[in-house]
Amino acid sequence: MKASVTVGGEVISNIDQGLCVLIGVCGSDTRKDMEYIVRKILNVRLFDNVEGKRWSHSVVDKDYEVLCISQFTLYNTLKGNKPDFHNAMPGEAAKQFYEEFLELLKKSYKAEKIKDGVFAAYMQVSIQNDGPVTIEIESPNSNKNKEVAVQ
Repeated sequence: MKASVTVGGEVISNIDQGLCVLIGVCGSDTRKDMEYIVRKILNVRLFDNVEGKRWSHSVVDKDYEVLCISQFTLYNTLKGNKPDFHNAMPGEAAKQFYEEFLELLKKSYKAEKIKDGVFAAYMQVSIQNDGPVTIEIESPNSNKNKEVAVQ
């Protein structure tokens, strides 16, 4: 899986092998939700082993990279034909939460393996799935669980 993030025509981050994580932060998310999601991202077994056995290794086992993209639109509801994002955490609080999330990922794995885009920027995200496989991870701790699409 390869992925990249471009802002204003400039590639900000890219990975050659690993996970692209689209993370939405809900207004009720807590540190406990964050810790759960970080553990799942780093430990979910999505990759083959050397014998080709599926679902055997995590991103950590394979020493792969993780590209995180803040994606408030994961918390949309439709009001008629128009999206409504009232379930998403408000801007400044979401930015702080997301930055803490990235720091926890870096501390829990290898800082140089964790990449990200630009919070609240208009980004072009290019994802080349190998599969494709998309997994949704939700924290069991919040009312409207955190949604993370791992590709």
